[in-house]
Amino acid sequence: MQIPLNAQVECTDGVCGRSEYVLINPVDDHVANLVVKEDSSPNTEYIVPVEYVTETIADMIRLSCSKAELEKMAPFINTKFIQEKIPERYSRYGGGMYGFGSLYYMPYTTPDITVYETEKIQQIPPGELTVQRGTTVEATDGYVGKVDEFVVHPVTGHITHLVMREGHLWGKKDVIIPISALKPMGDTYEDTVFLNLNKHQIESLPTFPLHRRWS
Repeated sequence: MQIPLNAQVECTDGVCGRSEYVLINPVDDHVANLVVKEDSSPNTEYIVPVEYVTETIADMIRLSCSKAELEKMAPFINTKFIQEKIPERYSRYGGGMYGFGSLYYMPYTTPDITVYETEKIQQIPPGELTVQRGTTVEATDGYVGKVDEFVVHPVTGHITHLVMREGHLWGKKDVIIPISALKPMGDTYEDTVFLNLNKHQIESLPTFPLHRRWS
């Protein structure tokens, strides 16, 4: 499906906004979401799963949801996405009506597959993890850093680890935390996730090579 940008977007009960971006799943390179900016104040930008798109033409997109349903979708905050130049393989869309301009990727990274397959680890579907980029990470003995990326399984797309890359106690070292180290999601408060590990245990966690699309 070709999704035009800066096109009028219609919900089932009328015009609701304009298309701003498309979001690409970095694991399998498919268009996963459309960002719709509402026409009325405060002009919130919402992340709309591509499954809601029922029809597209050069200057219009129709959605299968109502305006009220759109307003319940997650807001798009572009500072939480990694911006990357348009890959050469998308050049067939050109820079015109259907050109993506810039692509925004969720801050996901994948492990080196050879190393990854030697581990048996817990996996969580992305929609079931309430942690987001920038979430504070607390060990049993205090603050350790903020979530910067998520490691995803290269086949299932499920989240397996959290990654702290900067602003943590260990400098520039990647700190890779398995999902199993998180306390129950009920123990996540006000953008903070709590671990069942102390700082020494976190520092001693094994690491593995990460493949970053934008590096």
